[in-house]
Amino acid sequence: MAKDKSYVSEAVMRRMPKYYRYLTDLEKSGIERVSSKELSHRMGLTASQIRQDFNCFGGFGQQGYGYNVSDLRHEIHKILGLTRVYNMIILGAGNVGQALANYTNFEKDGFIIKGLFDINPRLIGMSIRGIPVYDIDELESFISKNEIHIAVICTPKEKAQEVADRVIRCGVKGIWNFAAMDINAPRDTIVENVHLSDSLYTLSFRMSDD
Repeated sequence: MAKDKSYVSEAVMRRMPKYYRYLTDLEKSGIERVSSKELSHRMGLTASQIRQDFNCFGGFGQQGYGYNVSDLRHEIHKILGLTRVYNMIILGAGNVGQALANYTNFEKDGFIIKGLFDINPRLIGMSIRGIPVYDIDELESFISKNEIHIAVICTPKEKAQEVADRVIRCGVKGIWNFAAMDINAPRDTIVENVHLSDSLYTLSFRMSDD
């Protein structure tokens, strides 16, 4: 397995969660082994690409046998950093924030939502699936009392950088950003910007005949 992820391309890392998802489905279906060719048919990738991707981490298959589904899933589980627990907070308890808080599968993979934060008095004090909504003024105090690894930003874009700066100053090293703008952060803070419109526009592009 590659010890330094800086040697792994962004494209390869973007495919690893997809491998993990497909292997999880295969394991649930009771399939014990799969070849790169079979996996390529399921995922829409070439068998060569799959082998190259796995070779970035040392390679996991056996010639003439393929891949043990359970073992390969376990290795990718480790590659994706899913062997630990991540405490999360959600900044913005509107529609997107509440939808994320209601998604129970995060907890199965070790992502634990500790609280939501908002400025709306009608939302403060509510509970989303048992997770309390706090006043944004309590943000720094809450982080100081709880070990928070990831902040999920679901605020309007005008407030996104401001709240990002606040959690960064508190030592939070991971930001999952759903605001409609990219976040600027120090190099030691990992930011994953999610632009839902980008995916929709890509779909539109692929459907267009012009």
